[in-house]
Amino acid sequence: MAAAKTSDVRSAYLEGRSIAALARDHGVSRGAIRTAVADLLPEHTAGEEDVPAPEQPVTLDMPGKVADFLRSADLEPAERAALDQGAAVRRGQGYTLRVTAVPAVHRQLLDRCQPLDGGQGLPAIPAQRKARREYENRVGTLTP
Repeated sequence: MAAAKTSDVRSAYLEGRSIAALARDHGVSRGAIRTAVADLLPEHTAGEEDVPAPEQPVTLDMPGKVADFLRSADLEPAERAALDQGAAVRRGQGYTLRVTAVPAVHRQLLDRCQPLDGGQGLPAIPAQRKARREYENRVGTLTP
């Protein structure tokens, strides 16, 4: 479609003319009209582009030592629900909790298990520190 026709089509579309009517008037396909007015179509509005996409749930394996610690901690409802819905998978002597939650909840759970590293007057137990580091590595693979 010629540039002169494109500006006419765009102004007519903004005035309320339908795509089918414009295609008939200009003797082109509806697809050509849609291409000419693509940025004006409702599904391409700027307001929708500014809205961030919602985070999708991600499944991560949480070591059992971390899960046991978090179960005894004071958690937010979303964090508690993620832990309660997790599936326990037996691993040798211990277990792994397969937790499905949005990345933000995984990061909050990781923040809550910081005392496992020691400090804050608590003794550091090497197995718990290692378990927390493993979970930290898995959460670290999530893109922010």
